[in-house]
Amino acid sequence: MKDLSIVGLLDVIGELFSDEVSIAITDKENYIYYRPSKRIDLKITPGDPIVEGTLAYKAMSGKQKVSEFIDRELFGVPYHGMAVPFQHEGELEGCILAIYPAFTEGKSVITIKTQDGWIPISFSDVIYLEAKDRKTHIVTKTFSGMHTSSLQNFEYRLPRESFIRCHRSFIVNVHHIKEIYPDTHSTFLLAMENGEKVSVSQSYSSYFRKLLGF
Repeated sequence: MKDLSIVGLLDVIGELFSDEVSIAITDKENYIYYRPSKRIDLKITPGDPIVEGTLAYKAMSGKQKVSEFIDRELFGVPYHGMAVPFQHEGELEGCILAIYPAFTEGKSVITIKTQDGWIPISFSDVIYLEAKDRKTHIVTKTFSGMHTSSLQNFEYRLPRESFIRCHRSFIVNVHHIKEIYPDTHSTFLLAMENGEKVSVSQSYSSYFRKLLGF
């Protein structure tokens, strides 16, 4: 069998993702591969240096997955993305990024399904979102409803200054956290303003603490 082209292989892997997702790969200092999507193009060229403040920089500096919103000052366009660092024999070698368009630009509501129809809810009124029964349940100040979008989709759509992923099944609005309690195995329990409790899992605990600064 002929040797596979790395770039050709990456292009094929990129086809597995939505046309809205750009894919980038870096070594420790530079971008080495970039596949723009039809919706967003950061104009990255292989060989470009990794700029401080980007997802790639944050993921490799912290040696952990990073998922957040990046404003337009870095690349001229706002975007949501995820960067995951990778290692070989214990040594950091680079990271892989998935880059999504900023769906929330110009939007400030979530439209929730109810028994009688749909209700648009302001981001500020959302207390938390929970993945359950293959749907996203959205809890607000006054009522709860459902949405067909996945929790991961909401992770990219919601503004990072208010919403944090704290568990595989939960995203919380930090402005509705009343108190944070330590729990077992370096995890936390969030007392929300509506009286409910939300867990911070161990895999998200360090990320959660870093974003909230404690």
